[in-house]
Formats: sequence, structure tokens, C-alpha cells
Amino acid sequence: RLVGRPPKEGIAMTGEITLRGDILPIGGLKEKSLAAHRVKIKKILIPEFNMKDLEELPEEILDQIEFIPVETIEEVLWYTLEIKFGVLEHVSRKKEKAKI
Repeated sequence: RLVGRPPKEGIAMTGEITLRGDILPIGGLKEKSLAAHRVKIKKILIPEFNMKDLEELPEEILDQIEFIPVETIEEVLWYTLEIKFGVLEHVSRKKEKAKI
């Protein structure tokens, strides 16, 4: 059940979600990350494809924000609401702690 469940504090997400639940890449990651930093966001879920774009970010941002790569809506729901789906049983701890 999703209704009435507040998301974790201090976490944001950017990406496009398809009807099948896949997370597509986005543009403007640098600008979105700078805005998130200004409002004290500590974790940002980003499309896996955009991990390469982190090279463009200032070191200060990379030191203060944890960027978590996601590929599916199930992963987003796990990180934001701690809702676990059967398909997530295989998600590695490495991904959960991914920090650049």
C-alpha cells in the first residue's frame, strides 16, 4: 500500500518512469544536484545511466550527497518507502551503498 506512507526524509529522486516501471535517463543532473544541495538533501536517487554525469559535479557536492543509481520503480520504492517487492531480493548491498 502506497497511500499515506511518507517518504524518508532527506531523499530526492530524479528520472523518468516508463509505464513498465523502468527509470530512464535525464538531463540537467548538475543543476538538479546543486538545487538539492541548497535545500540540504543528503541522498538522491538517479537513473543508473546518469552515473557517468557525476563527473561534472563539484567535489563539494559529491562529498555531501550520496547518489544512488536506480533502474526500476521497485528500487525507487524500496529506497524511499522501504517497500520490498519479490524482484528486489537480488538487489546487491553494493548498490544500496553506492556513493561517488
